[in-house]
Formats: sequence, C-alpha cells, structure tokens
Amino acid sequence: MYIAAAIACLTLAYTMLILWYRHQWLRMPAVDLAPHLAPDAPISVSIVIAARNEEANIVPCLQAVLAQQYPAGLWQVIVVDDGSTDNTAHLVAQLAAQYAHLQWIKLPAAVQFAHKKRAIEAGIAAASGQLVVCTDADCTMGPHWLAGLVQAHSKGAQFVAAPVMFTTKPTLLSIFQTLDFVSLQGITGASVFSRFHTMCNGANIAYTKAAFEQVGGFQGIDRLPTGDDMLLMHKIYHLHPRAMVWLKSTAALVSTVPAHSWQAFFQQRIRWASKAAYYNDKRVFYVLLLVYIFNASLLLLGLASVFQTQLLPTLGGAIAIKTLAELSFMVPVARFFGKSRWLWWFPLMQPLHILYTVAAGWLGRFGSYQWKGRTVSSKQ
Repeated sequence: MYIAAAIACLTLAYTMLILWYRHQWLRMPAVDLAPHLAPDAPISVSIVIAARNEEANIVPCLQAVLAQQYPAGLWQVIVVDDGSTDNTAHLVAQLAAQYAHLQWIKLPAAVQFAHKKRAIEAGIAAASGQLVVCTDADCTMGPHWLAGLVQAHSKGAQFVAAPVMFTTKPTLLSIFQTLDFVSLQGITGASVFSRFHTMCNGANIAYTKAAFEQVGGFQGIDRLPTGDDMLLMHKIYHLHPRAMVWLKSTAALVSTVPAHSWQAFFQQRIRWASKAAYYNDKRVFYVLLLVYIFNASLLLLGLASVFQTQLLPTLGGAIAIKTLAELSFMVPVARFFGKSRWLWWFPLMQPLHILYTVAAGWLGRFGSYQWKGRTVSSKQ
C-alpha cells in the first residue's frame, strides 16, 4: 500500500509537470521570420565555432554558415581549433583563404581544462560584433538563421536560445535519440518562454558581447568541464531576467547529427547530465531531481515486480499514465520539428528511456565520460 501511494504521488507530480510544459509550449507563439528577414537596425555579429576533430563535418557547417543572408560587412565567422589531431584546421584554413570574413584561431596547447569554454573565450576576444552567436562544428542551418537570431535580439533579448534538432535515420538508435531530443527541446522552449527556469543548447544560442563581459564571461564556472551554454545563460539571467527568449521558428533551426553508436550516445548524455551538479538555477535542479526520482522508482518497481507480481498493476498504471502525459506534450512539439512520423515508436521505447535516464543521471554525477578523445571526470 505504501509503495503504491508513493508511486501514485510521484506519477501525479510528474504528470502535472509535463502537462504544464505542454500548456506553455502551446501558449508560445511561433515566429514567422520570412516577412521580416532584414532587421530595422542591423547590428554587427560574430559567429563563434569551437571545433575539435571535425574534419567530417566542418566544411558542410561552414558552407551553411557562410551562406547566411545578412548584410555584408556586418558579420564575421571565427573558428577556434581546439587541439584537433585530424584535418580540421587545414580545411578551415582553405576556406578562410577564400572568405575574408572567416578567420580561424588555434587554442594554445597549454590549455588543460574546460577546453570548449577556453575556445569560446578566445573567439569572443577576437570578435568585433555586438552580438555573439554560437553553434557547433557538426551543425548546419538555413540561410535565414542568422537574421532570425538578430531579429530576436533586436526586440530586446540579451540571450537568445533557438531550436536544435537531429537528422533522423530509420534505425532504433537514431529514432530513440530523436524522440528524446524532441522532448528536451520542447521542455527547453516551454521553460524559457514561461521563465520557469533557464535551459538552452549550445549548438544554437546568441548573446550580446556586452552581457558576456558584464557577467565576467565564464568566471566562476571556468574550471568546470561543461556548462558553456546553460551555466552562462543563468549568469546572464541574473542580470537580465526579462531579456531571455527561446526563438520558436523553424527558419532559425539548427540541424545536427545524432551519436553514431550507443556508446557515443551514452557518453554524450552522461556529459549533459554532469552539468546538473553545477546548476545555480535550482529550479532546474529540482525539476531534474523529480524526473530522476520518478524514473528510478519505476525502475526499482520493475525489478521488485519480478519477485512480487502483485506490484505489476501499479507499475503498468504508472508507465501508462507517464506515456500518455508525455505523448500529449510530444505531439505538438514533434509537429513543430517535423518529427511526427516517429511518434508511434515512443510507447515502445519507454523501458529503454527509463533505464537510460537513471543510468545517465547516476554516471553524470559520479562517473566520467569521453568527449572528443578526452576523458573527463564528472566530479572535476
């Protein structure tokens, strides 16, 4: 009886949270950038890309970036090579010889920690733009991406978070990552729009150089191995709590490739989960704690049900309610991202999703992960 009551309370709390996110997502207006591609007062922009061992992706990424429809002379692209051991630097140098507004910087070998933050800092130090735009070296985007971010900033935003989505292949791994990411992106958009808590993805963000300097850049979080996006966002939020926006526009969307293997996927998610211990925005921490405890409870209940079959109705009911609540949220978000066709897989993947959530959350706090050929301790 006590177990059933505890699971019922957790299920109710989790369901209310997901339905609240759904409500906020539906309230958030979509932005049609097409009629307003040219901002009233164009500002100077510096696009900063930290790259390490991206020879397979850097050329398509830079081709998409360099194809942006934004007034000539008002933007530059800065690629910071973070100790690549492949052909990345050579490929960037070849393109830089063709485009005057593309430059590349090599991060000093002496950098021993927080490499991506150091790379972004180096890019911003060389940036001449008023607005800093960050994306990753394995991303591509449409030609109006930059204009859309500038338009959002021109309406008063000091920090702009924008949509990111995976390209999807008809494989179990690709579909699983896509559905998981649809959920994460929906929560990100809903939370920022409602100012419930701060979230973003570093593959598609923009912030003013002035705001970055006002908060001392990465000072205070500069030794942490992660958090160049969300931890910085929260620092800026403290100064400009009303100047955060999530740009709900498919024209501003950035596409990236999912992890190529289950091992790479878990390493990526452990890296993401490792940020949780450092969140100054405790609202995010408490949300993640609820999600973790709920999923861990379902996992433990599933294991207990093997020996006490009378627990199976409680387990089945909780998973059914969880699935229905999540689907009600996922449907409008997947429609926005053009991923509706994969939703029928979602109920089938619930056991895997519960297991991965618990494992990644635990290892993100107490384990280590591999990133770009480096081993990073989550407790660093």
